[in-house]
Amino acid sequence: MQTKTLLQKVRQMCAAPIQERGLSLWDVTFEKEGPRYLLVITVDKETGVDIEDCEYVSRAVDPQLDAPEFDGLPSYTLCVSSAGLERTLRTPEHFEWALGRRVELTFYRPHDGAKNKVGKLEACDGETLTVDGAAYPRQEVSSCREYFDFTSIRREQPADE
Repeated sequence: MQTKTLLQKVRQMCAAPIQERGLSLWDVTFEKEGPRYLLVITVDKETGVDIEDCEYVSRAVDPQLDAPEFDGLPSYTLCVSSAGLERTLRTPEHFEWALGRRVELTFYRPHDGAKNKVGKLEACDGETLTVDGAAYPRQEVSSCREYFDFTSIRREQPADE
């Protein structure tokens, strides 16, 4: 089975359980990571995804993946997870969602001496991503993700007793 077909079928399998939990489907990927394959279903919810949401989707989809049509797949691990704070942006819908947000671009080759660029995503079309006024050709960007500055989180100091 081609990966594109697999991803389409998994998206269809996810539709009902995702809707039942008030979730949205962020992405589905099937990739080799080291010696193993991972089938990753990434979900989102405005109020935040919890472990019960992931478990619900996993339990609904897992038995369907035992159907004979999936027998030709290499051994894989099914993962259902939250899109998270630093979610990967891959599709036109992802980039549209991220307009006005801070993103981190990673380039195949350095731009202005740097392999990464962090800034506000101002525009995107099929060919170009515009971040902080600079346009970057899509084919030169190896990855893009929402950026969260973890150093901006202040830890509460313990109160003196």
